[in-house]
Amino acid sequence: MDFASRITRFPLPNDAQRATSALEHFTGLDAKLARLIAGTAGCSPYLAGLLRSEADWLVAALDEGDVVARETAEFEELGPEALGPALRRAKRRIALWTALADLGGVWQLSEVTQALSDFADRATDLALRVHIRSEIARKKLPETASDAGGIIALAMGKMGAGELNYSSDIDLIILFDETAYAPEDQQEARAALIRATRKAVATLSDNTDQGYVFRTDLRLRPDASVTPVCISTAAALRYYEAEGRTWERAAYIKARPCAGNLAAGERFLAEMRPFIWRRHLDFATVQDTQDMRLRIREHKGLQGPMVLAGHNMKLGRGGIREIEFFTQTRQLISGGRDPDLRARGTVEGLARLAEKGWINPDEAQELTALYRAHREVEHRIQMVNDAQTHSLPVTDEGIDNIARMMGAPDTEEWSQALLERLDRVETLTNDFFVPAETTTRPELTPEAEAIIDRWRRYPALRSHRALQIFQRIEADFLTRMQRAADPAEALVRFDAFLAGLPAGVQLFSLFEANPQLIELLVDIVGTAPVLARYLARHPEVLDAVLGGSFFAPWPGMEGLQHSLSQALNAAFSAPDGGYERGLDAARRWAHEWQFRVGVHHLRALIGAEEAGAHYADIAAVAIAELFPFVAREFARKHGEAPGRGAVVLGMGSIGAHRLNASSDLDLIVIYDSGEVESSDGPRPLAARPYYARLTQAMITAISALTSAGRLYEVDMRLRPSGRQGPVATSVQSFENYQLTEAWTWEHLALTRAQVLAHCGGDGIALGDQVEALRVGVFGQCGMRGQVRSDLADMRQRIFAAKPADSPWEVKVGPGRLQDIELLAQSFALRAAAPARGTIAQLRAGQRAGLIGRDEVAALGSAYRFFWTVRCTGKLLSEGRFDPATIGYGGRDFLLRETGADDLEALGARIEDSARSTAQIIDRLLQAAAAPEEGPPRGEAAAL
Repeated sequence: MDFASRITRFPLPNDAQRATSALEHFTGLDAKLARLIAGTAGCSPYLAGLLRSEADWLVAALDEGDVVARETAEFEELGPEALGPALRRAKRRIALWTALADLGGVWQLSEVTQALSDFADRATDLALRVHIRSEIARKKLPETASDAGGIIALAMGKMGAGELNYSSDIDLIILFDETAYAPEDQQEARAALIRATRKAVATLSDNTDQGYVFRTDLRLRPDASVTPVCISTAAALRYYEAEGRTWERAAYIKARPCAGNLAAGERFLAEMRPFIWRRHLDFATVQDTQDMRLRIREHKGLQGPMVLAGHNMKLGRGGIREIEFFTQTRQLISGGRDPDLRARGTVEGLARLAEKGWINPDEAQELTALYRAHREVEHRIQMVNDAQTHSLPVTDEGIDNIARMMGAPDTEEWSQALLERLDRVETLTNDFFVPAETTTRPELTPEAEAIIDRWRRYPALRSHRALQIFQRIEADFLTRMQRAADPAEALVRFDAFLAGLPAGVQLFSLFEANPQLIELLVDIVGTAPVLARYLARHPEVLDAVLGGSFFAPWPGMEGLQHSLSQALNAAFSAPDGGYERGLDAARRWAHEWQFRVGVHHLRALIGAEEAGAHYADIAAVAIAELFPFVAREFARKHGEAPGRGAVVLGMGSIGAHRLNASSDLDLIVIYDSGEVESSDGPRPLAARPYYARLTQAMITAISALTSAGRLYEVDMRLRPSGRQGPVATSVQSFENYQLTEAWTWEHLALTRAQVLAHCGGDGIALGDQVEALRVGVFGQCGMRGQVRSDLADMRQRIFAAKPADSPWEVKVGPGRLQDIELLAQSFALRAAAPARGTIAQLRAGQRAGLIGRDEVAALGSAYRFFWTVRCTGKLLSEGRFDPATIGYGGRDFLLRETGADDLEALGARIEDSARSTAQIIDRLLQAAAAPEEGPPRGEAAAL
């Protein structure tokens, strides 16, 4: 399709004489094309001049292909003197072609801005390369194999996003890769590349009798007032790491290598990612950006009522920058966690934010339409005289001209529509930046006022900025706490939370931007103090609440493994990453998921049964992913694991796949070195110390307190010979020990063992062997006659050593959780059943005739009830559980979970359940003195 047939709109000539004069330079034009040329010339003196000077070229060129590629073809062959004039001629022609395509609707806005950006890329690359070749020819630049002498041009702002204005200057940061040169040559290379940069800028921006190519601005470089026009990537990275500011982070959202050594540019931007994209949601940028907006308005004199004459379409109220700031700030807030949000273009950024649920899709569409409309007005303003301005004319005649250029015959109607669009932009973006009006502070008791008075002394409120933000949300917190079941109690708990915070700016900014989180926090501090203390230690977990999937269905083990694997790989492979970063990433990952389980349980989205399984999922996945991660790091120093490898065996609660909010992990490491005596790494180790040290490394990786906290406490005492035994056990020793030396309690513990992780070349098969060994031990040892009698003795020792010292104790004591678990484990052992969970083991005992159906139902019901009390209690209290100390909110939560009417009824049920359960267990074990001859058959035989 030819150019003329694609024209969809026309500017209206504001100067009829200039329109007629322009048409005199053309003959035989298509009527639509003639109308477009007349309207263009009649509104823009600059374009009228180009139409006259380029008339012979234009008609033939309109229907040809890529105008940028065509007009700069073979420019690589030009020298420094010839390149400048050639680029200026190309600029004139591309400017004319693009203006006609824009004004005539042949191209959409994105095509117009992309063509202008493509030409800027091409011109910058040509200018840099021609002057670098000149430095090489003069033997001023040391030899290097690096493309373009290692020089890098980063396109910033609209050029970086492919959104260049019609008459825009171009913002560049020029760097060079110092590693492209030997250390002794770097200073000489630096001097030559600085000269080449200055000459390239002159080639582009000097205004000669042939015009200019692009006004070029290098002031976005680090510390521009004191640094040369071209600096090393190392110097730039040092600056951003030490002094980089929010506006520079925002600028780098759009940064793109556009000229010179593009590969080196991409490497630099990869190293910049931790600076640009913070690991946690970064709501403090909202205030930073608002401060920047106000400074721009004040500096440019853009305050006051909105008047169309002279209004700045870019920086003024409701202007383009408002939409860009809105988009970039949202990207900075969450782009560290979600790489999909790291789009350079404004329109693409809005679309991705809407897709991810960060902004309303309808608002995103409306802002996109407003952005495009504003940009078209901006282009018309600049087309009039090729001026780098964003302000509407100050005269009625000038505004008439812009309206005609937009094809509007009625200036008043056009002006009113534009004012409405500006006002709409301000409405849509202003709420995000300008805090809502502060809630009126409720009336408080003198005791409450005394608590609040000490807040200013807490670490989180010592900085002026933190205090400033908190003062805007303080009344909202206090108002919501007044609605709690016990406002005084909620305030005390909130005070404890606030006192535990190490810093406040980020968290308070997050609450200000997301008031729904205030409601959640008040709910937590009023109900679950353990969760509140956890939150004070790890406030970054609130990031997850805003991530879009916090209340989605549970992802299961596979989904968890995928997310942790991604987090570990990203942390390890990041420019500033490594092993320690990976351990921190694992901790942050686990904290977020644990917090999610606690909140879901608190909000009744899941019950205690599901919570126990979810906590166990998190721990199992953490071990499964971390053990090979630790093993890979260990192998870098000491070589691959000798022999078949090793497995981690989860014991106790993690083996049974049921944890609570504060569970630790019981683990055993089993290895098989086979015939291999040692590893073969840089620092080889014999097999036994290799696996012992690998185990210690794993324990440290899980339990060490890092800047991101602790993952889990680890207990290794269930390994063969307990504390006296080696921390890692060979599979042969493990088998011999279990068959010849292990006590009955160790066999009972083995019934809950589960392989959680493996490493080495044959770790999966080793895991299968350990599982077969486990069940095989039951078959050989479970038939021994002393299982029931040993269990009876164990119960008595446990009851004597750890009596139930509280009416609310549900774990230790006759008929309680531990008692039921031990009985169930004895069934699994005696029946040689692979089942690990308590309910499954009870059913295995029933199938083997060791217990009756009614007894299984009674024990199972009691076990679930006790677990609900314990799991709920661990969310409410870190120490000994006592409902009298958990407050009204906690008591309501506990009663809701257990279905009890009040605490008295709950206490009575605990006692009744424990008593009846103990009687069942006593009956089942009363024949302990009688020798057992193989697995008994039938219900009667179990007694």
